[in-house]
Amino acid sequence: MSHVDDHAGTGEGTRRDFLYYATAGAGAVAAGGAVWPLVNQMNPSADTRALASILVDISAVEPGTQLTVKWLGKPVFIRHRTGEEIAKAQSQDAEAQGNLPDPMARNVNLTDPTAEATDGNRTIPSPEGEGAGAWIVQMGVCTHLGCVPLGNAGDFGGWFCPCHGSHYDLSGRIRKGPAPENLPIPPVSWVDGSTIKLG
Repeated sequence: MSHVDDHAGTGEGTRRDFLYYATAGAGAVAAGGAVWPLVNQMNPSADTRALASILVDISAVEPGTQLTVKWLGKPVFIRHRTGEEIAKAQSQDAEAQGNLPDPMARNVNLTDPTAEATDGNRTIPSPEGEGAGAWIVQMGVCTHLGCVPLGNAGDFGGWFCPCHGSHYDLSGRIRKGPAPENLPIPPVSWVDGSTIKLG
């Protein structure tokens, strides 16, 4: 009699365990099904993912001019600097070192995330046949409150945000005003001598 009871008890325990696991599994699947739409809505939309990288034809950007393009919903300044602007940026480089509000390069293309904000660390390497420092590509959003700075303006001849008075030099470094950081350099690379890729 006791032998039969032992088997009955073991059988009940096994069925009960199965019911617990089955219920827990069904609950986990139901919870996942309910939570997934909430998580999925936080992913970037299809049009944003499509624009994660864009090609920009810069063949018409003459030295001394700037092209503004939209990338990921934000403006990007692509400036072709003249020899005079490069020389001035390098002289600003010498006078600014050790006295910059933001000493970081803010250039995601560099392998060292702590690189100093020298002019060389903030410009992109030029394609063959052009001198170093001719091109600077940076996000066109003031790091103070997100306004769009004006080019060829301000106390340092670079960019000036008239909303709150932030002055950036020819290397896009904050030099005066409330902005806490330099204009960031987005992921950028040359596709050929007249096309760059953002992203």
